[in-house]
Amino acid sequence: MRDILDAVAAGDLSPAAAEARLRGYATTEAGRFDAARETRRGVPEAILADGKSADETADLAATSVETTGRAVVTRADSETATTVAAGLPSAVDVDHDARARTVVAHAPDFEPPTLDATVAVATGGTSDAPVAGEASVIAREMGATVEWIEDVGVAHLGRVVDVLDVLRAADVVVVAAGREGALPTVVAGLVDTPVIGVPVSTGYGFGGDGEAALAGMLQSCTVLSTVNVDAGFVAGAQAGLVARAVDDGRS
Repeated sequence: MRDILDAVAAGDLSPAAAEARLRGYATTEAGRFDAARETRRGVPEAILADGKSADETADLAATSVETTGRAVVTRADSETATTVAAGLPSAVDVDHDARARTVVAHAPDFEPPTLDATVAVATGGTSDAPVAGEASVIAREMGATVEWIEDVGVAHLGRVVDVLDVLRAADVVVVAAGREGALPTVVAGLVDTPVIGVPVSTGYGFGGDGEAALAGMLQSCTVLSTVNVDAGFVAGAQAGLVARAVDDGRS
């Protein structure tokens, strides 16, 4: 503890970073940032922009970079992404994926993790890309290599067959699908690796908003895991944990 206090007194460590080391979280006007989540759980802490103001999100993102060297923001619109970038030092590398609605920032000295494992992320249709993109960002930030496979829904099974080699080569597969959510079930019957199904709130009419997709995946005859509707972050984190276990086994 004395080393931390001395570092703060010398100006080498900010009060927020010191609090994060001592308590595991840093307190800001926008809330408490869980700086120890990745060490404790293996999953980087993400800042959900939905429900927060752009300034609140930017405050937490700046604290995240200050205490961990990285910030991951999910469900960010363009205004929030711009505010987050403006609130970070110019040396920080900021990547805004408008389709996935994510913002990822890395401090100059941040060393991203690397895993000897591949996560395939597949979508039933282009409309499923925002949720699948969120899963891809999280799996990639956890160190996995991500193979992106788009628009291989079951309306034409030939599209899935054409990418079977890529799906089967992956160590874990995330499949995002709306409508009736059949694609994860089909993929799980064709590969021998873990499959994580993500029901997406695309579709309309009875069972729309992801309800039919969720029910279909929960009732799958083939073996797969299913997360909540539009839960791209959870799917990406689960895939990242599987990838880490694979990497541990290989090393």
